Amino acid sequence: MNKFLFSIAAMVAALLCQPSIASCLDGKPLAGVNLSGAEFAAEKLPGKVFTDYVYPDLDEMRQFQSMGMNTFRLPFLWERLQPQLFGELDQAELQRIKDSVAAASSIGVCLILDVHNYGQYRGNPIGSPQVPRAALVDLWQRLLVNFKDPANVAFDLMNEPAKLPTAEWAATAQETLSALRRKGSRHLIMVPGGGWSGAHSWYAKDGLVSNADAFRFFHDPLNNYMIEVHQYADADFSGTGNDCVDPARLSAIMADVALWATSTRRRLFLGEFGVPANQPCLAALAAMMDAIKGNPAWGGWTYWAAGQWLATYPFSVQPDGSGERPQMSILKQAMPSQGKQ
Repeated sequence: MNKFLFSIAAMVAALLCQPSIASCLDGKPLAGVNLSGAEFAAEKLPGKVFTDYVYPDLDEMRQFQSMGMNTFRLPFLWERLQPQLFGELDQAELQRIKDSVAAASSIGVCLILDVHNYGQYRGNPIGSPQVPRAALVDLWQRLLVNFKDPANVAFDLMNEPAKLPTAEWAATAQETLSALRRKGSRHLIMVPGGGWSGAHSWYAKDGLVSNADAFRFFHDPLNNYMIEVHQYADADFSGTGNDCVDPARLSAIMADVALWATSTRRRLFLGEFGVPANQPCLAALAAMMDAIKGNPAWGGWTYWAAGQWLATYPFSVQPDGSGERPQMSILKQAMPSQGKQ
């Protein structure tokens, strides 16, 4: 190869190694909250909007933006959006998602579209005869048609795909992302780890394969994706308890998964984490935030959760009559606007 051609090849290779900065906040760290509600009442399908489930509004987004947040993760149900596999999207449900995207775009924040289905559709796992892999690809290609502009929208392929084996999920995620890129998507794409996406179980084997194994060679031609992990602080890391483990244990968990990301040249996104507002759990939350701050392995986070209907949910950071929740003071210290990342 002559010097000119070698130089061109080197330039192309360098470009391919850089993220495609076309989407959500131009590569800035993401910091925000899950706006919960549209995924409610999964046992009621399709359910009645504003009775069984709810979407966030512009005022809610503005409220959290005023606290320094620049990103919202929007959980919704596959079955409500696409009542039949490979069928047309429900236009009313699609419009509600479009309205949420328009609200986010109007104030310049990123909205992450999260299919909150745990790797299944109507109780059948992806990869089964009832729900072939191609069904998820079809859903995302239909979403791409409706959300072509990557400026304020990111795609989150599947929340906590625990209903199928990790190896099967990794292959499904790769197929879905590759299909989106072939169709012209330049969006930032969140690729959740298999199982419950737990950082604490990143090296645990599911059969013969762990998440560390399954995503070691994941590939995006645009290099515009993050590997998504979740991490709760209670004893079994399920996010259902009101007691939290020692902060040092969480610091070690976060450091271990960040080391994996650094060694494999991946970026991480902490898509869900949350604690109740007691002092041991707030210390655990602070440990997780401290582990992220300043570490380039982490591309961002969205706390679980906020939402108009969360009422007395102990992890909620939805402001109430007393003002901001105690968790928020810790989250604020980790926001990019505070110069901490």
